[in-house]
Amino acid sequence: MDWIQISQIIIPILLITVILLQSRGTGIGGAFGGGSGGGGLGGGDYMTKRGMEKKLYYATIVLAVLFFLVSLARLYF
Repeated sequence: MDWIQISQIIIPILLITVILLQSRGTGIGGAFGGGSGGGGLGGGDYMTKRGMEKKLYYATIVLAVLFFLVSLARLYF
């Protein structure tokens, strides 16, 4: 059962790191919900994810799901 407790420490630390790496490229306004104009439908803020940004995005999803599953496993055991 020690692996569950260890993973519940490691996975959130990795998740926080990945989230901080994602928001590192944005300015302070972007980090708190502000955009760079062009709001509404067809605004200028839409960009596709490429390269490292895409990998960080998928890593965030995987780590969040892993954390959820490990938490459920801890409840079960």
